[in-house]
Parts: sequence; structure tokens; C-alpha cells
Amino acid sequence: MNALNTIHVACCQVAPKVGDLAYNRKLTERAIRTAASRGAQVVVLPELAQSGYVFADRAEALALAETPEGPTLCLWQALARELEIVIVGGFCERLADDGLANSAAMIDARGLRAVYRKAHLWDAENAIFSAGDAAPPVVETVFGRIGMMICYDLEFPEWVRLPALAGAELLCAPVNWPDGPRPLTERPAEVVRVQANASVNRMFIAACDRHGHERGVGWVQGSVIVDADGYPVTGPTELGGEQVLLATLNLAEARNKRISDRNDLHRDRRPRLYGAGS
Repeated sequence: MNALNTIHVACCQVAPKVGDLAYNRKLTERAIRTAASRGAQVVVLPELAQSGYVFADRAEALALAETPEGPTLCLWQALARELEIVIVGGFCERLADDGLANSAAMIDARGLRAVYRKAHLWDAENAIFSAGDAAPPVVETVFGRIGMMICYDLEFPEWVRLPALAGAELLCAPVNWPDGPRPLTERPAEVVRVQANASVNRMFIAACDRHGHERGVGWVQGSVIVDADGYPVTGPTELGGEQVLLATLNLAEARNKRISDRNDLHRDRRPRLYGAGS
């Protein structure tokens, strides 16, 4: 169990370049070092930060894919050891028999702790990746119990509930949220859903978006770190662009599921009423 309770978490909102692996490694190293220099103990990077996102086709994605033993994750492992931090970041994972997964890695000073493969694929991702079928991992780190999932996974409350029930205090989510129209007075719906997921699970969530434009696609630039009551601690910033959003979190709050004298968010659940798989 985390003895620190209070930890410092950063979301590094950067703009990877699709197809430029060397640039992306330098970009993520700079972002990680900047976050750590500001006191971050847990650093979250965007979805597919290793490769970029808008692939021309499956062949391009395959040419850019790396295994967990590849140069990007080796770099992240070296940085985690040197800086004594946890890193969660997205990468295009090469599987056996030229399979591909939209994956995220969790790395700490001990090395690679977990790889998660996105279970809910968004739009054109279905033509490139195979969907993962393993539940989001929850890893005991020196900074607390940390879970992870990727982008569109956050739209499925049943899926977010799994790491919460498994004891996650902080959920880290690399995301690439494509920008779209919304009423002028409204916040991005993606951010609202993160807040709702945090609130109904009393679990901190750090969602790290990207910025910039890639092959005609713009991004919400909505990186946000939300507390166990569902309120943003930092972000999203109206300025957009490259950002390192830093928040101080007391993870003990996520271990307390009580919301009134007589109500507990976990104990009040009645799964038998909810149907199969609830």
C-alpha cells in the first residue's frame, strides 16, 4: 500500500509526429525530464506517443510498430530508473505474426510493470489494430495503486469500474481526443466523461491528450487531472498547445468510498440487479 498518500502527477500534452520515431523519442524524453524536474512522480504521455496516430494504412502502422523490448520502451525504462518515477505512455505494439495493438505501457524504476492493449477501438483503428481482451491492469507501485486504459475505453462505465473495484487509486489514461463541434458554452464531452467516471468511482483520473494537427485531424487538447470527487485539479487549459499539467493528489481520498454517513459507492452496488457482466 502506498505509504506516501500525497503524490505529484503530470500529464505531458505533446504533439508526436506520425512516422518520425526518433523525433517522438526525443520529444517524450524532453517532456518526461521536464515533468520530473517539476516534481512529478507519475508522468502520463498521450496515446500512441511513440508513433503518432493518423496512419495512412495498416502497412504504415506495422512499419512503425515496436515490441515492448524496442527502443522507445527501453528509453522510458532508463528514464524511470534514473528519475525514480512511474511512466505511462502509449505505443503502437507489434504482436506475433505481424499483429498490431494500440497499447500503453506502465514503467517504474523496477522496469516494465504492465502492458495494456486497448479493448475498445475507435473508428479507423478497427482496420489497423486487434482489440485487447484483458481487463485494465492495476499495479502496486511505490506511489500507490495505479491502473491504466486508453482513450475510447473511458466511454464504457463498466470498463472503468473494473480497475476501481480492483483497488486503483489513480487511473492513468493516454488519449488522443479528435476535436469536433460542440456548443460554444460547453466543455469537451470527453472531459465531462472523465469527471463523471472519477466521481462515481471515487478514483483519481489523469487523462493525457495530445495537441497539434496530424494529417487533417485536430485534437481537443483536453488533458485533465481529476480528483476523487470528480472535479479537475488541473486542466483542461483553454490555451491548448504543449503543456505539462502538474497536480498534487492525496490518494487516501480514493480509498474512502463513503459519500454520506450511510452510503458507500462500492458497498451500495447491487450487481445482481444489473444483468450479466455487471
